[in-house]
Formats: sequence, C-alpha cells, structure tokens
Amino acid sequence: MMSLPGSIAFDEYGRPFIILRDQENQKRLTGNEAIKSHIQAAKQIAHIIRTSLGPKGLDKMMVSGDGEVTVTNDGATILKLMDVDHEIGKLMVQLSQSQDDEIGDGTTGVVVLAGALLEQAESLLDRGIHPIRIADGFELAAQCAIKHLDSVAEPFPISRDNKEPLIEVAMTTLGSKIVNKCHRQMAEIAVDAVLTVADLEKKDVNFELIKLECKVGGRMEDTCLVKGVVVDKTMSHSQMPKTLKDVKLAILTCPFEPPKPKTKHKLDVTSAEDYRKLREYEQEKFLTMVKQVKDAGATLAICQWGFDDEANHLLLQQELPAVRWVGGPEIELIAIATGGRIVPRFEELTADKLGHAGLVRELSFGTTKDKMLVIEECQNTRAVTVLIRGGNQMVTAEAKRSIHDALCVVRSLIQDSRIVYGGGAAEISCSLAVAREADQLSTLEQYAFRAFSVALESVPLALAENSGLLPIETLSELKSRHVAESTSTLGVDCMLTGNSDMKEHHVIESLHSKKQQIILATQLVKMILKIDDVRSPADKISM
Repeated sequence: MMSLPGSIAFDEYGRPFIILRDQENQKRLTGNEAIKSHIQAAKQIAHIIRTSLGPKGLDKMMVSGDGEVTVTNDGATILKLMDVDHEIGKLMVQLSQSQDDEIGDGTTGVVVLAGALLEQAESLLDRGIHPIRIADGFELAAQCAIKHLDSVAEPFPISRDNKEPLIEVAMTTLGSKIVNKCHRQMAEIAVDAVLTVADLEKKDVNFELIKLECKVGGRMEDTCLVKGVVVDKTMSHSQMPKTLKDVKLAILTCPFEPPKPKTKHKLDVTSAEDYRKLREYEQEKFLTMVKQVKDAGATLAICQWGFDDEANHLLLQQELPAVRWVGGPEIELIAIATGGRIVPRFEELTADKLGHAGLVRELSFGTTKDKMLVIEECQNTRAVTVLIRGGNQMVTAEAKRSIHDALCVVRSLIQDSRIVYGGGAAEISCSLAVAREADQLSTLEQYAFRAFSVALESVPLALAENSGLLPIETLSELKSRHVAESTSTLGVDCMLTGNSDMKEHHVIESLHSKKQQIILATQLVKMILKIDDVRSPADKISM
C-alpha cells in the first residue's frame, strides 16, 4: 500500500478528507498569481541581458565563487555563469543554451524576445484573457512570422572560390564581440576554417576537425589559422631537434617504460648483483621498445603517457624524438590529421599504422620559455587549428567564444543557405506582417497577434537604445519606411552612419538562426503560461 502524504479524517457526515503534513512549511502559488510571478522572474533575466544586444552592447563581468573573472557579452555564457535560483529563471538559461547548441549565435536575442513576449502576455492577462488562448495565439503568430521570414529570405551563394559573402556574415556575428577591432581578420579565419573541413556536397561540417587553442601573450591580431594540429607540448628533451621534415609518427597510448609486475607479488632485491641485473633487464626492455618503434620506420613518437629521465636520455641516444603527455582529444586529432592509427601495444606497431606529416616544428613565444608543437602539411588536410592570441586569459577566452559563434553561423549557412537582414530589419518586417494578419482575424487570438507584433519590436528597440539613439522615434521611422517603400532590409543604424539599409552595410543573418529564435522563444513562453500552480518549500519561492 502506498503511504499517504498525510492522515485521513472524517467529517460529521462520515466523508473522508486528508490532512496534509508539513503544510506550514509549504508555499503555494496558484492561478494568475503564479503566472505573474513567473513572468516577473523571466522579465528580470531578460532585462539584465538586454543591454548586451547588438554591436554597441555592453559587456558583463561575472565573478565566480573562487574569484575567477569572466568578461563577456555572449548571452549563453552570461546566463550559464549567473547564479539563478528561480525555477523560471533556470528555464531562460536553458533557452539560451539550446539556441547556442542549435545555432551558436543569437543567444541574447532569443532571451530578449522571450522576455518581451511574457511582458505582453502580462497585459493580456490583466484584460482577463485566458492564458491558454494567449499561448495558442502566440503559437499561430509565430507560424505567421516564420512564413513571412521564408517569403522575404534571399538565397545565398556559397562556394570555395567566392568567400566574401560568408565573411560578411561572420563579420555581422563578430560585430558585437570584443574582437571587433580585428574583426575582418577573425571572420576570414572562421570562414577559412569551416570551408577547409566542410563537405559542400553533403552540406556537412565536422566541428571535431577544428581545434581552438588559446595562448596568452602577443596581440589579438597575431591570431592565425594553422592547417594542421597545434599541441601545447614540446619535445621531451631539450636537445632533440626542433624541426623535423617528412615525419612518420608513431601514435602510442601504451606507457613508454619498462614493464612493471602488475600482480600483487613483491620483487625482493637482496644484493647489488640482483639490482644490477634488474636495471640491465629494464634498459634492455626499453631499448627493445625503441627498436620496435624505429624498425617500423617512425621518426617521431607521440606518447599519451610520460616516461622518466632515464628513458628520455635513451630516446635521445637512439635519435628518436618524442613528445610526452599528449591528451586524449589531441591524440585523436593528430591521428585523423596524419592518417595514422592509435597503437595500444608495442607489438602491434607496423609501418602501415604510422601517420605522415610534412613538417613538425616547435613554435616559441616572446621572451618566455613557452613553446608549442605544430604538425603541418598532414596527409588529411582537413584538420585545422585556430591559434588565438591576446593580452590576458580573459581576452583569449572571449575571443575563443566569439570565433566559436562565427564558426557556428558559417556552418548553419552551409547547411541552409538562405539569409535575412540583421539590425532588427527582419523583426520589424515580421512585426508588420503579424499586425496585418491580426486585422484579418475575428477571434480572440487577434489580441495575442497584436501582442506578438509588439514583442518582436523589442529587438530593434534594444538595438537603438544600446546605440544611444532615441528608441521610439527610430522604430516608428523605420516602420513607416518599411510600409512606404515595401522593403524588408531597413534596420537600426547602430554605427550611426546615416544609412539604415542593412543590405548596403552587409549586416546579414542566417534564416535558420532567426527562425529558431522565434520558435524557441514562443515554445518557452507557451510553457510558462500553462503553469498555474506551484508548490515548493516556503524558503524556495522568491519574486
């Protein structure tokens, strides 16, 4: 029998009722009060993020519990590092995370849109409209907006010979990031990296072949794309050659050291003679291992594990350069790039399992002893590494996030090569289309349509506000021009150039990203509007 959450009692007519336990420790919100509490929490999160939207958006500094500082204006990163207690706040964090996973860009915009939709829903609830009717109306309005986006989207040329259009899209993404002082260079790196690993026939991009490696020091302009693999390791011995040509690599995941007894038996060494024999046996075993590697034809050993100084000295003596402590993901990338096989046991090492690289060299940075190993001219030319430089760790970490966003956008364009114009142009166009559609409706949903239309305007309003323009005047002028000129390319002139045509500014966004923002934001708002009863421990409910 299942235990009840309380005790059963009977009234004077013999009807049973349950007296629930711990009622004084429970807090309950029901009906519109619960929905309003949720809307309030979501609005606060959206309000924090709102100022980071667009090329003139401000950065946020997040300090973790152990004092680690992160400076960023990437919506997903800000929300991930924020300590959000409210359960609806956590849903907003997951919303930006899912946009980041799916597209990689537009993480700030999607939260701003969801916050604006909930703000509009609040005023509809005050009019007495049922939350389910609002949610259904929003769903229909989102479908209408997506249909309109499909009609105004333009096809986009993608070819390896003409990279300029893709570079313009990557520059739009990077415009709001910390890297915008060398924004064209970063965009070119991102496009080159994606096109190197992309399979244009299958419209597929394998991100595992692109490695982002940060190195503090130098200027951000020193960031470069290496057609090969960069490993943050050096040769195991300082006297080993720093540059090797036509290299055959043995990629080993077995320990490069004499075998140790793996059983629980003890090995008793009772005399100097026994010790000498043991040492000779170990040395002999090690020389056999080196011989096996050299006999296979290898000229460089990449080891996942370390080896001691004696082994290091013997490797130098036998003229076999080696790199130790190379991590698992890097080992895999080296194997893919050089066409080699990862060898788990020395006995299995044969010539056909060796990888091949045209050049392996050590890079040294500045006056420090910082060195890195570069494996270039590989057999599989599709593996690339972006080496990111910057003045401090915060800058390189933010540059890494920015380049990752740019890579994601170029990838989504290769998968679906239709575009819309940024700067709020697509949102204003959709807002007008949804408002037109509202006038055709005779049902209660027309109120939700109009509210959705107003919520879409929150993106251009935030862009204008962050750029120091007068938000309402800018938006009303753009809306009247959209209608008068029947165009969908006019957006907020964030750079204050005097020209609002986003087509001329080359402010381009992928259609897939914009559609995903509207779909995800609407789904989340529908979910929040359908929650009308919250029970939780008394100290948990805030707002």
